[in-house]
Amino acid sequence: MLRGNGGREIFFDDEDRYHLYLLLQEGISRYGHRIHGFCCMPNHLHLAVQAAEVPLSKIMQNLSFRYTRWINKRQKRIGHLFQGRYKAILVDRDSYLLELVRYIHLNPVRARLVRDPAAYRWSGHRAYLGREDIPWLTTDTVLSQLAHTASAARRRYVAFIEAGKGEGHRPEFHGGAEDTRVLGNDRFVEKVIGIVTDRKTPPMSLARLIKGVCRTCGVKERDLTGPSRERTLSRAVSPLEAARRTDNALARRMRKLESAVMQA
Repeated sequence: MLRGNGGREIFFDDEDRYHLYLLLQEGISRYGHRIHGFCCMPNHLHLAVQAAEVPLSKIMQNLSFRYTRWINKRQKRIGHLFQGRYKAILVDRDSYLLELVRYIHLNPVRARLVRDPAAYRWSGHRAYLGREDIPWLTTDTVLSQLAHTASAARRRYVAFIEAGKGEGHRPEFHGGAEDTRVLGNDRFVEKVIGIVTDRKTPPMSLARLIKGVCRTCGVKERDLTGPSRERTLSRAVSPLEAARRTDNALARRMRKLESAVMQA
């Protein structure tokens, strides 16, 4: 989600929207991600993005920077277009993607801009209906969850959208840096938390690790390279074996320590 600074508009005419489409297409070609749904509202933008190798932060920073530059040049203005950093939630594709795309495409209906989402030109909904060709939008992932044939999938998609028209604001589909949300089953959430925890492990240099081990185990650094270094290393390493088995980052660093000492 990208919101206009101070709630102000981010689109001033159709040319701005078409230019955003161009930037989205160029971004996909460059970074290899997918967009499963989108909606350009007057003062904010919603995207359902499936990142690949390139982090989402780089994708969104590139998009917001280039689009801001375009608007500032056209409007002869300077400064920020968007309200701070983009906001994001992480969803399990299998459990929540279908509902998320519906929620995004029904934004104009909830905002009372239109009664029928097909009447709104600036979302992915019309492409899902087969009424518009948006080459950079991926529709088959969602449609394949509904039926095996395109015609049947579109019929069920229409029924699914209709069933959600009375749905109001869903707080689980909103969040950001201060309110990060992960939507999925227990296994998905545990997996995500595990990845994040591993990435947040503070880096520890080999020199710092050696000093810590020596201090904890009552040995001196010079003993690690002396004639009895193998026995000393065994004393130093063994108390940390339990942590080693449960902390992947520590295990990697301990292996580096062992290798460095044994080659000394």
